[in-house]
Amino acid sequence: MKERSYKANLLIEGMAKKLNRQMVGSLVACVHCGMCTESCHYVLTNPDDPTYAPAYKADRMRKIFKRHYDWTGRVFPWWVGAKSIFTDEELEELKDISFGKCTNCRRCSINCPMGVDFATFNRALRGLLVSVGVMPEGVAVVSKDQWEIGNQMGVLPEDYIDTLDWLSEEMQSEFDDETAVIPIDKLDADIVYTINPREVKYDPRTISDAAKIFHIAGENWTMPSEGWDMTNFGLFSGDDALGGAVAIRVYEKLKELRGKKLVISECGHGYRSTRCEGPNWAGIDQDFIMESSVFTMLNYIKEGKIKVDKSKNTGSYTFHDSCNNARSCGLYEEPRELLNLVVSDFREMYPNRNENYCCTGGGGAMSMSEYTSRRLKSAKVKADQLKATGANIVVTSCHNCVDGLTDLIKHYDLKMEVKQLVNLVANALVIPEKITAPEVPTVEIKKAPLAGRKILVVDDEPDILVFFKSVLEDNGAIVFEASNGEDAISIALKEKPELMTLDINMPGKDGGWVFENLRRNPEIASTKVCIITGRPELRRLIYDRPVPMPEGYLDKPVDPDTLLFNVRKILEVG
Repeated sequence: MKERSYKANLLIEGMAKKLNRQMVGSLVACVHCGMCTESCHYVLTNPDDPTYAPAYKADRMRKIFKRHYDWTGRVFPWWVGAKSIFTDEELEELKDISFGKCTNCRRCSINCPMGVDFATFNRALRGLLVSVGVMPEGVAVVSKDQWEIGNQMGVLPEDYIDTLDWLSEEMQSEFDDETAVIPIDKLDADIVYTINPREVKYDPRTISDAAKIFHIAGENWTMPSEGWDMTNFGLFSGDDALGGAVAIRVYEKLKELRGKKLVISECGHGYRSTRCEGPNWAGIDQDFIMESSVFTMLNYIKEGKIKVDKSKNTGSYTFHDSCNNARSCGLYEEPRELLNLVVSDFREMYPNRNENYCCTGGGGAMSMSEYTSRRLKSAKVKADQLKATGANIVVTSCHNCVDGLTDLIKHYDLKMEVKQLVNLVANALVIPEKITAPEVPTVEIKKAPLAGRKILVVDDEPDILVFFKSVLEDNGAIVFEASNGEDAISIALKEKPELMTLDINMPGKDGGWVFENLRRNPEIASTKVCIITGRPELRRLIYDRPVPMPEGYLDKPVDPDTLLFNVRKILEVG
């Protein structure tokens, strides 16, 4: 008899714990009709590769189930196609299928006439693989951060509090009002507001926008000092223990603060995992209200707590339905109702609502760099969808989708930008006269210390590009972006920036190649360089080169003040 590896044995034994009614029903119901095939964005961009078909991917787990847990497979394995697994190499193949060829978007599920929910048991397969230590490196890193630090991006408590304090100071200055603050750990608040850690680390303006809306609405609200991360990587990894632990942190903090309602910022998987799945993973019932901030903002307008002027939002807009918000939680109409209240030119995307295609960043795909090329190839379906609308701005209520859409827009050069509803509502606010932001004379150079300075930001992480660009543009800089080495040199030759912020570890031509080519080209050799990397051990790729050293160096993560201070120092801006 063929010997089975230790990990393969553990996976087979662990499957028994996953076999609930929903799982077994989906595992036995497939009739291989093929109706799921054309619903999958991976299949549509890889039509000649059958391994992308949902039914094929499902069969890999179904064969194991039939061989070990279904009587037909134990008695007549050759008849029902039952097959076991034996080697660690087979586990790696399952990893490639479950993590690398599916975003768990559930579009195949809604198109199945038999009601097979492939995403449910694909998530279960991921969980089994994770339980035996077989997973993409990014999944392991993010899960570790959420277990140990309390949020999936490893934001330290002091950095989180510092960011909220900094945003409060900005809002007080803008409104000239000492009460315009972000309350932290306020007891007996009507609303406890939870966020995606991406907002703290890369896009704090979404927190500012929400704070302005709460302030103008006169809301009794707070943000918690702990348990503030409403995202939950347990949904993506299939790890129910992680899912339950993360959910409990959020619920217990709200109860500790005696809050009445949990409001979840715009995040598809955060909304689904916190409101819909978390109680199941945690094994507890909740007696408080949980709602998306989309509902909160819409109700504020309907109730007259805030007034908006849609003429403030120029441009043409389309809306992307997040898979988790839409297909999994039924959040279709409220985002559109809110969007139509704050913009004038809305153009529907087709197909839409529960038939919409994934942004290709779902299921934790943005953390799995080894599948980037595969993911961006499959994004052609979404790129064609976006292009057909003719809009120049795509709106979504999901931070994962912000990253996924931003990535594919750059890859397919669509000339669009991505926004969330909170950005548009905040921009459309009609500020009551008593808290009108004071007029700032445009001649005050202090408000734009980098005015007119041309800076090229080079990084392969979409979040970093958005973050750096926001900070630098807010201070007057003209910012260009590049996500790979070839584009960096091409843009530098064309735009002649004064400064380049340069990541080292990038796919293709790395930062070391960019740096040396920059220094050796007389057309752009005078461009100053600030190395910004999360891999300090790669510093030798820069400093070992026989060219003049860079003018600056920073380790990631970088906060806005540190970035601005170093850029001003390099450019000798007082």
